[in-house]
Amino acid sequence: MSAKYEFIDSEKANYPLVRMFVWMSVSGSGFYEWRDRPASVTATRRAWLATQVKIEFEESDGTYGYRRVHSALARRGVHTGPELVRSLMRQLDLVACQPRPWRTTTAADADPAAIPDLVRRDFTAPAPGVKLVGDITYIHTWEGWLYLATVIDCHTKAVVGWSMADHFRTPLIDAAITMAAGNIDLEPGCIFHSDRGGNGEFNWSSQHLDLEVWEWDDGRVGPRLRRGGRGCGHQGGRRWRCGSSASGSGRRSVVG
Repeated sequence: MSAKYEFIDSEKANYPLVRMFVWMSVSGSGFYEWRDRPASVTATRRAWLATQVKIEFEESDGTYGYRRVHSALARRGVHTGPELVRSLMRQLDLVACQPRPWRTTTAADADPAAIPDLVRRDFTAPAPGVKLVGDITYIHTWEGWLYLATVIDCHTKAVVGWSMADHFRTPLIDAAITMAAGNIDLEPGCIFHSDRGGNGEFNWSSQHLDLEVWEWDDGRVGPRLRRGGRGCGHQGGRRWRCGSSASGSGRRSVVG
């Protein structure tokens, strides 16, 4: 019966009391007796505990769940059960913030090559196509994790290349760099800078032009950027003026 009285009392601003007495099949005298009755010891303690729970929750910046709130209360000498704390938090609509799911996108290279850093924390460029930066991030979708690789021109600050896939292996990064090379004119000696890691197999390359070659191949499937062998010779078609990528202390660079 108390539940009905509590509901009527909470809705008295929206509906006439007389009508709610009929709807809920209760008597008016019973309702007024319940309303004027002094609060029980249990109800008084529950109200006080609710205030303490809210204080602990707010002091944690909204990060504590009911277990940690219960522990914090116990340290202050407030003795109660964890389930009561849980019930009070639900009643007060106190929901702890949850950490975002974490996915690793940079795998540390177990055997990093000794590659110099060409950028040296200078992320400016005198003209487009001189210096590029890139990275991989991840996006949580209903279908699973989506990986996004981007390439940004340091002069215009524009995203000149990007690629998405359900993995972060070499094809994801190749596609982003290929798009960048097709969207802007890359100057001779163009540098590509990214973080240092083994993901995407970037450690197959170096900054020495005679080790790895990136070039345009105008084949039957259309222009595409591909890795070549040693040297910087043409394969018969427009090419990205010799490039190779490298990293150093959290950095990776491509030179042409």
